[in-house]
Amino acid sequence: MNAPELLPRHDFKNHDLVDDTSKPGVKVEQRPARTPAGEVVPGLFNTWIWLDNPDQFNSYTTDMVKGVILAMRAASNARDVNCVVFTGVGDKAFCTGGNTKEYAEYYAGQPQEYRQYMRLFNDMVSSILACDKPVICRVNGMRIGGGQEIGMACDFSVAQDLARFGQAGPKHGSAPIGGATDFLPVIAGVERAMAACVLCEPFSAHKAYHMGVLTDLVPALKVDGCFVANPTVETQHMVDEFGRFCFGEPKSGSALEEGKALMKRGVVDLSLLDAKVEQLCAKMLLTFPDCMTKTLEELRKPKLDAWNRNKENSRAWLALNMMTEARAGFTAFNEGPKEDREVDFVLLRQKLAAGQSWVGPLHDEVQPGARHRG
Repeated sequence: MNAPELLPRHDFKNHDLVDDTSKPGVKVEQRPARTPAGEVVPGLFNTWIWLDNPDQFNSYTTDMVKGVILAMRAASNARDVNCVVFTGVGDKAFCTGGNTKEYAEYYAGQPQEYRQYMRLFNDMVSSILACDKPVICRVNGMRIGGGQEIGMACDFSVAQDLARFGQAGPKHGSAPIGGATDFLPVIAGVERAMAACVLCEPFSAHKAYHMGVLTDLVPALKVDGCFVANPTVETQHMVDEFGRFCFGEPKSGSALEEGKALMKRGVVDLSLLDAKVEQLCAKMLLTFPDCMTKTLEELRKPKLDAWNRNKENSRAWLALNMMTEARAGFTAFNEGPKEDREVDFVLLRQKLAAGQSWVGPLHDEVQPGARHRG
């Protein structure tokens, strides 16, 4: 396929905010656009934006938030870009939210600093919702907490079926008001949003698909050269002893042990995920670009309406919360032992009920370290 004659690049105005959009922890890659038949289209690309912090499950630092904003803005402006693919490095996590080490060691107890950080976070979510190109979340692994929120801001989500989803706010000293309480009721309904955001119980990719959170999912476990569905969850509609459907729920007993054994025999292969993402990009290549953008804008309105209505007062509350529960929760997650990263919730509630103030020893008394010292 021959490239058509293009307007010389030096005749274009540059509408990007900065000339250099690079930031540590974020990679940007231009991949050639392809037709549904797999043919490379000269002169057209898909922009892949990678969260590149795999040692910390691609949790985003302040610099990474800036990098995503700049990359989304640049991809939105790029005349030769068809789609944006938003993903993470590795096969363990797309993103697990904000970097808890940075939260605990810098932002905890600093509400004014965190308020400024949350301006950046809000701008990151808004940059996804305002992108003139369709944004596909390639869910290469866990999509938890703030990672789930920025993922749901995307237009499409395609996941490998070993990935887990969910919120972590009330378990770790926050509230999922960086998008989850706005987007999840729109996507999955109020009852399921309530369960996900309040209980903070992670759920499988199969359940996420069943809830309407995903556009598509593919297997990633390869055993003896063949792909198999996640063997640790129910991938067919089953009924438990209470008569409830348990599609996508974790298996139990011997079935779970067999699934874990099969997991150990296999290897993770994301080639089907990449193929599915490329297929989706190719389908959107065969549309009128302005009509597609207008369609995206209209379909984003329910999410945008909720997001714009709440993001500023959410920012203020999250900043002030860094003085109390967020400070305690993020410290516990950052400093607690691997198997025990939550505060003593019962003790905390008892002390608050007895009138103990956050200004004093309360923070230290409910930390995991206090339990182990006792």
